[in-house]
Amino acid sequence: MRFEKGHREATHKKIVDIASKKFREDGLDAVGIAGLMAEAGLTHGGFYAHFDSKEALVQEAMEAAFDGSRLKFNAGLEPLIRSYLRASHRDNPGLGCVVAALTPEIARHPEPTRAAYTKRLETFLAKIAALLPEHLTPETRQQTAIGILGSMIGTLQMSRAVTNPELSENILKSGIDAALRLAEDVQKSK
Repeated sequence: MRFEKGHREATHKKIVDIASKKFREDGLDAVGIAGLMAEAGLTHGGFYAHFDSKEALVQEAMEAAFDGSRLKFNAGLEPLIRSYLRASHRDNPGLGCVVAALTPEIARHPEPTRAAYTKRLETFLAKIAALLPEHLTPETRQQTAIGILGSMIGTLQMSRAVTNPELSENILKSGIDAALRLAEDVQKSK
């Protein structure tokens, strides 16, 4: 059977997009190849025409999630923090931050996947550091960016994990306050 030009690339992208969302929603181990391919309207056997292994798909889907980030770094640090720690981000992990959704699982994956994650995380941290005052040393900016992002990720993860809606909202609010305080404290330093 012959397909139109670009069919293979479009099918590949469709699989990656579905996997990226499902991995963030359900976790890497919970998503099977057969179910993923069925959701894409394809057969299980067709998977290997696109990927050498599930690990290859994990890496590509993770990178697609980084590339598809909706975070607006050009708006400034406070809007970034507030956007990240909002209820809609908490409630839609499949469309949200890959770092908050998959970090514990990525830590258990082979080095090539972790290396790709590291490279993308370093870029994410550099974007946050660039939002900090220029009078700070590069080291201070990087350390502060790590602290802010760590606070944001932990806050988002906790807010997703609890069953009490009021507590979840309080976690988000407290996380915003803590991340903003960290940014404010470093701005006051010389």
